[in-house]
Amino acid sequence: MSTENLPQSPEQPARKPRVAVVFGGRSSEHGISTVTAGAVLAAVDRTKYDVLPIGITREGRWVLTADEPERMAIADRRTPEVGDLAESAEGGVVLPVDPASREVVYSEPGSVPKALGEVDVVFPVLHGPYGEDGTLQGLLELSGVPYVGSGVLASAVGQDKEYMKRVFSSFGLKVGPYLVIRPREWQQDESAARKRIVDFAGEHGWPLFVKPARAGSSIGITKVDGLSGLDEAIAEAQSHDPKILIEAAVRGREIEVGVLEFEDGPRASVPAEIPPPSEHAYYDFEAKYIDSTPGIVPAPLTPEETAEVQRLAVDAFEAASCEGLVRADFFLAEDGDFVINEINTMPGFTPISMYPQMWQATGVGYADLIDRLIQAALTRSTGLR
Repeated sequence: MSTENLPQSPEQPARKPRVAVVFGGRSSEHGISTVTAGAVLAAVDRTKYDVLPIGITREGRWVLTADEPERMAIADRRTPEVGDLAESAEGGVVLPVDPASREVVYSEPGSVPKALGEVDVVFPVLHGPYGEDGTLQGLLELSGVPYVGSGVLASAVGQDKEYMKRVFSSFGLKVGPYLVIRPREWQQDESAARKRIVDFAGEHGWPLFVKPARAGSSIGITKVDGLSGLDEAIAEAQSHDPKILIEAAVRGREIEVGVLEFEDGPRASVPAEIPPPSEHAYYDFEAKYIDSTPGIVPAPLTPEETAEVQRLAVDAFEAASCEGLVRADFFLAEDGDFVINEINTMPGFTPISMYPQMWQATGVGYADLIDRLIQAALTRSTGLR
């Protein structure tokens, strides 16, 4: 029988890729992650992508939030909270754990769970532990859902400053003097651990920077100029992470470089310089996010210095097996060498953050930057690669 004269079904329009923007989280960087999410949600091209905002509360509950980026900004010097944005005080979102399904389910107590449709890619804009450190990436690998940014190993290395420095040193990148105090060492003999820090100061001089080993956004960091401030600085760092890092001051200029993965491999942006903030002891959380201390883009470096720090930033990206994006932070020391301080596998991503600013100056605008990262994630498989 001929089907030539039968009515034809209209072609269904192609479904737009669905992007879940996941933000907030259990770390002390919850608020900045939420600010970043607002900026990303405002800039995602809605003609190309459907967007599903998913927040994680400080307690770890996954919630649906309103798609209202304007509510995710810093106001009155305070960062926003996922709990204030949740559409329900009790409802929760569950990602699939079966790689054969990418269906997201929403449920509330006493109600039938509701399917929210499939997610094609996750854009995780979490900062710090329980999100940027490989934990969320591991969940997404198990679920078979593609995601923006580095995988489990690179995310974990990028979060733990001790192992980050060990990896960089093994690949020939220069790092500054540092000391690690692990929680067991502190618990077993606090006085001996403190003596190690004092001896380190005797060898390298004051000031020291006392940091949580696995935190970011300059949270929990104290610049210590002498013995009188040491105990308070240790307590502050340990309130964020039981493992702490002690770094000797590297005298020089702070230089940052953005790395972005293109089809032919990672490329470096023009560098930026972070001048010493006039109202802060160093480039701390308040200077970065509350007072928005401006960086200098591009950094006033010689062509040779620019090429060198760009090369080192790509080397750091490759050394840690990163994917997607990285911000690499350096010191241009007084002897002319670049010393790598750290990388961020999910750097601050508001339009005024240094990573987007550096790429804007390189020729990749904010919306295009987001689009490139989503497209790269959509074409990259999960699993071993």
